[in-house]
Amino acid sequence: MAHHLLFYTLSFLTIACAVLVVVSKNTVNAAMFLLLGLVGVAGLFVMLDAALLAFVLLLVYAGAVVALFLFIIMLLDTTPGSMKPFKTSTIVASAIGAALLMLGFVSLRERAVLPAAAPGGLVNVTLKAYAEQLFTTYLLPVQIVGFMLLIAMLGVIVLSKKLHTPEDAS
Repeated sequence: MAHHLLFYTLSFLTIACAVLVVVSKNTVNAAMFLLLGLVGVAGLFVMLDAALLAFVLLLVYAGAVVALFLFIIMLLDTTPGSMKPFKTSTIVASAIGAALLMLGFVSLRERAVLPAAAPGGLVNVTLKAYAEQLFTTYLLPVQIVGFMLLIAMLGVIVLSKKLHTPEDAS
């Protein structure tokens, strides 16, 4: 019974934080709700006996990506009142994206069948096996993602740099 209560609590926390990320007008608050949502997902991973995934989620996403988001938000110095109304093309694109997402959910629900579990239970999964896969099979994608994050950070620095014009000197 306690596991059910913990599951429902973590699920509610995750869903509530995800909704608050979307509806929050303050970008710093939205990033903090994202962090809390990731903590809820990590808690769900721990309940599934996937502590390594929970640790990696907190280390990579909560530790690095959310910190990068906060860095970008604070460099750009966005204010809630400076938002412009949505254009018609943005609304149409959002509606098409939402329709495609719902179509994907429906098709996944209709066709998805989970494979049967192995008779012996879990395979011997260790940190060494994860590291071996990460640094051999998936080395290139990991490096590409790291390079893209570096480019994004440099782009934010360049965009946030204030240009000094000659009339500023007087």
